[in-house]
Amino acid sequence: MKKEVKDTIIVELGKKLQDYPHFYLVDLTGLNAEQTSDLRRKCFKNEIKLLVVKNKLLHKAFEAADVDYAPLYECLKGNTALMFTQVANAPAKLLKEYKDKKQEIPALKGAFAEESFFVGADKLAELVAIKSKNELIADVVALLQSPIKNVISGLNAGGKIHGLLDAIAERNK
Repeated sequence: MKKEVKDTIIVELGKKLQDYPHFYLVDLTGLNAEQTSDLRRKCFKNEIKLLVVKNKLLHKAFEAADVDYAPLYECLKGNTALMFTQVANAPAKLLKEYKDKKQEIPALKGAFAEESFFVGADKLAELVAIKSKNELIADVVALLQSPIKNVISGLNAGGKIHGLLDAIAERNK
């Protein structure tokens, strides 16, 4: 591969590292063409960009980046694919599907999600547990609605509240 091509790839990887706040390093060794196509379709459906890269070029892109990706350097061995995403836990959920089916491949090597480093396949459960922005917003909305729902259900009870207020008034006499 010519030096100009390598430099272009490093620059493109650097742009992707800036454009996507989360990425996973995955080992795809052993996947056949059909399994790889299936994985690519699932990635596309979940808005995950999948790229197979050379470790040396990715290492150089890491070195050129603003963030210090040194904890992920040890993951750059063997076959490496990058999964870029806007939602931190989307690739983890996809990888968990494969693990639940007792498939060892694709295997997590490491990840950079929510400005934290996760190194090793044992971190998959932690990555799945990360809540996305939309999930957090839904939790907050549910918490905010809870007191309002209690008041509305109390008002719908009607006579019960009136009876309760009468009992309190009698007690205060």
